[in-house]
Amino acid sequence: MSLSYRQPGVILTDRRFTVPLDHADPDGEAIELYAREAVASDKAGQELPWLLYLQGGPGFGANRFVGRQAWLDRALKDYRVLLLDQRGTGSSTPATRQTLPLRGGPAEQAEYLTRFRADSIVRDCEAVRREVTGGAPWTVLGQSFGGFCTVSYLSLAPEGLATAVITGGLPSLHAHADDVYRAAFPRIERKVTAHYARYPQDVERARRIADHLLSHDVVLPNGYRFTVEAFQSLGLMLGASEGSHRLHHLLEDAFVRTPGGPELSDAFQEQAQSLLSYAGHPLYALVHESIYGQDVRPTAWAAERVRAEFPQFDAAKALVGDAPVLFTGETVHPWMFEADPALRPLRETAALLAARTDWRPLYDPSRLAANEVPVAAAIYHDDMYVDAAHSLETARAVRGLRTWVTDEFEHDGLRAGAPRVLDRLLALTRDEV
Repeated sequence: MSLSYRQPGVILTDRRFTVPLDHADPDGEAIELYAREAVASDKAGQELPWLLYLQGGPGFGANRFVGRQAWLDRALKDYRVLLLDQRGTGSSTPATRQTLPLRGGPAEQAEYLTRFRADSIVRDCEAVRREVTGGAPWTVLGQSFGGFCTVSYLSLAPEGLATAVITGGLPSLHAHADDVYRAAFPRIERKVTAHYARYPQDVERARRIADHLLSHDVVLPNGYRFTVEAFQSLGLMLGASEGSHRLHHLLEDAFVRTPGGPELSDAFQEQAQSLLSYAGHPLYALVHESIYGQDVRPTAWAAERVRAEFPQFDAAKALVGDAPVLFTGETVHPWMFEADPALRPLRETAALLAARTDWRPLYDPSRLAANEVPVAAAIYHDDMYVDAAHSLETARAVRGLRTWVTDEFEHDGLRAGAPRVLDRLLALTRDEV
């Protein structure tokens, strides 16, 4: 039974759906999906077109808005919105260190997780659409990884789409994970350089923290082994609009004086722990590199291997001289499955996924070249998470796709620029810009 309730200016309804774990076996095992329906209070009784929101990630549930926050306010002017927790995320059937042992050992867990990529998510959306809209096509808004899923949607089931809108999520149709990260590390270095130009005092602060971590065994309150590589991974923040400022605030009071000498403060450790832990979204770490797997080549811990091609990211070498310690970005590494207590029980599962050699293609270039769905995409000029050159190449490969290339926003432009970003893209799909 669906439950409806109110927040300021909006009526929300909890929706639950049952879908096959494997859509090729519709009578086999089933999993549950959760979605939250949102409609403007003054339009609740009206027949409105549907907009499906696909969250970034992979591994994150849909936004939990309060009232009509961010882009949702703009969407509710024209649409009834469905905020879907993609399989394995949010309130949908979870995939975590606690639940995955129900599948069996690492081999069974890895096999299970191969069904948590964009192709399965698209099939889920189609099953949900038939139940929600009665078969009518809907508009899809895909943010980041949600945009990757939207391109898969255009490839696999374009008949389900009335319109497609993508923000910061046009993937390469052909690049292997190695290619993705070879393009990523120079972008990450540019973001770090820009951060240090804004906050030059952070150069010495980061070097001091890195030096401390290289000479001390630090374990955070939740049991996370806080290594220098883990510290560098906090650079993930630098891809967001306020990320540089947040990183600066984190670094400014890292140490306190104690009877035993300077130590990393409890406050700093608590903040670092909340940023580093995958307890709330383990699926991100488990399947992140698999979103780039499309052939017989294994992903094989691509970010870790490619990082070795960029020695400037080696903190120990930087400390030998006077070079700044470089942060890293949206990369997953095998050491995370040793450091993070939420991931440790899943390290063998992750290794099996990294070694897999039978990934299916997620995109259909020939079908995209014949696309008839109105589609528009925001491409952020120096997006740290998704390579703009790859996105532009894909934009040229999708018939009729219109782009808005901007340096006004970072990867989180849909949040930071709402509702203007969504308004601009919807106008592009209608040829109003």
